[in-house]
Amino acid sequence: MNKKMPLVSIVLVNYNQPEVTEACLLSLEKITYKEVEVFVVDNGSKVENLIDESKFPGVHFIRSEKNLGFAGGNNLALRIAKGDYLMLLNNDTEVPADFLQPLVETFNRFPDAGIVSPKIKFFYSDNLIQYAGTSEINPFTCSGSTFGYKEFDDGRYDTENKTDLAHGACMIFSRKLMDEIGYLPEEYFIYYEEYDYCMMARRAGYSIYYNGLSWIRHKQSVSVGVFSPLKAYYMAKNRILFVKRNFKPFQKVISLSYYYLLALPKSIVYETFAGRHRNSLAILKGATGN
Repeated sequence: MNKKMPLVSIVLVNYNQPEVTEACLLSLEKITYKEVEVFVVDNGSKVENLIDESKFPGVHFIRSEKNLGFAGGNNLALRIAKGDYLMLLNNDTEVPADFLQPLVETFNRFPDAGIVSPKIKFFYSDNLIQYAGTSEINPFTCSGSTFGYKEFDDGRYDTENKTDLAHGACMIFSRKLMDEIGYLPEEYFIYYEEYDYCMMARRAGYSIYYNGLSWIRHKQSVSVGVFSPLKAYYMAKNRILFVKRNFKPFQKVISLSYYYLLALPKSIVYETFAGRHRNSLAILKGATGN
């Protein structure tokens, strides 16, 4: 008798991007792992940007009247999801049919696994990698590096191993973990919340894994834009919040000093010379808490 596979709850958040989200849902309809439930949280989209729910009768749709941010939107579904494992999947991704099984198997092979992310490739590229694991975030500079970034996917990252941080575009975690550490931290609104969740998991004794035997494609920053003032604002604001929530007192002093004296002026000058004056202002507002 075949053992029943564990149920996986997959959560997407949509904000004024019905076509993008529908493309993701169409790819999920083709996956070979069938023990899934799919949730789409509409995060305060305009009426004209709502998804036609009749196209996806098997999907659970949740509508929020206001934009709750990445964490808040996902948490609406996580609170009612029934899965043994829970996946956050960006709506601007598309997945191959066999992407889910290897991620579930990671939890079977490694009892300490709390969160797993697959290899992530840029959607609009010739097989270039966006994510193949990360290094530790430096507690003094609050910066890290992503393995494989903009490298051609030639198979060298087809590995399964511990990594320091998962990627918010696609991360799956166990219900056991969520029961222990709670839901995503909503203080961030958007950006850095997945890193904070990884830090919460690690403090609880879990490990983060990268599984390059699974991969997805990511359209990246479709909702807010790659160089948008909104992104600039929250990246600045939430970097500081992450430092305050996760670093030791001495590390906080060094990290914040480094940011305000070196990294912040550098970012403002860079955006100004690039002609993105609104971004410069947004970074300054985010960094000063305005």
